[in-house]
Amino acid sequence: MIQLTNTIPETRSVIQELKSEGKKIGFVPTMGALHEGHLKLIRQAAHENDFVAVSIFVNPTQFNNPEDLANYPRTLETDMQKLEGSGCNLVFYPSVEEMYPEPDLTVFDFGQLDKVMEGRYRPGHFNGVAVVVKKLFEIVAPHKAYFGEKDFQQLAIIKKLVSMLQIDLEIVPCPIVREADGLAMSSRNARLTPEERAEATVIYKALTAVKENYSWFVPGGVRQLVMGEIQESPLFRVEYVDVVDSETLQPFEDWSDAEHAVVCVAAFIGKVRLIDNIILY
Repeated sequence: MIQLTNTIPETRSVIQELKSEGKKIGFVPTMGALHEGHLKLIRQAAHENDFVAVSIFVNPTQFNNPEDLANYPRTLETDMQKLEGSGCNLVFYPSVEEMYPEPDLTVFDFGQLDKVMEGRYRPGHFNGVAVVVKKLFEIVAPHKAYFGEKDFQQLAIIKKLVSMLQIDLEIVPCPIVREADGLAMSSRNARLTPEERAEATVIYKALTAVKENYSWFVPGGVRQLVMGEIQESPLFRVEYVDVVDSETLQPFEDWSDAEHAVVCVAAFIGKVRLIDNIILY
């Protein structure tokens, strides 16, 4: 039976008792509308810890678009059913008032990490993410927290947050979970029409094609290739394609300038914004 808590004191009390017994706590923060990608994180957390807490909270401070916030699916009953048998022990499901009894005006300085890619198009988004993740880390106080690599920039920001604040916690990155045809799993996929869903695989096809022969081109050439492949589909509008250093998230001119590189994409298909990435090396 999965325990459901709604308040910070109740959640802290459960965790503190477990920690006093020497139990290791794993944590998976989510905004709900759970899919196999989330469940894989939870199963890994269950394998590596004694107790797994999952948060379900649609965080208003990370949405730039009020319409996006209003449309975000809230499916607690279905989510709880999906969590059965996943290894989840506790779900923390707070209200906005519980998390923000008053506005949190904290501003973090992530240097250049939050200025590129998503940060260019969603100003303030990562500050909102950092504010809520810091709160959740303080409430759950886990030993390990699990994040998917699909949100590659978010993962880099959270690692930086933990380092900056010297939080005693291990961040565990987990590979992207994909549908059988390669589409990265996302709660947003449910909003695609059948035609859009069929066409949505174009992003992954472009990324995998370029991974096989990226060294034939300069980084800027790879960017143009991926963008060109996606834009061949009339349903897509590309927001960005960037080839960046995996640590700094900054673009570079020559492959020798980056020890590890990743191609990151954001594109609209209809009204749905999809993101994806592939690690080149």
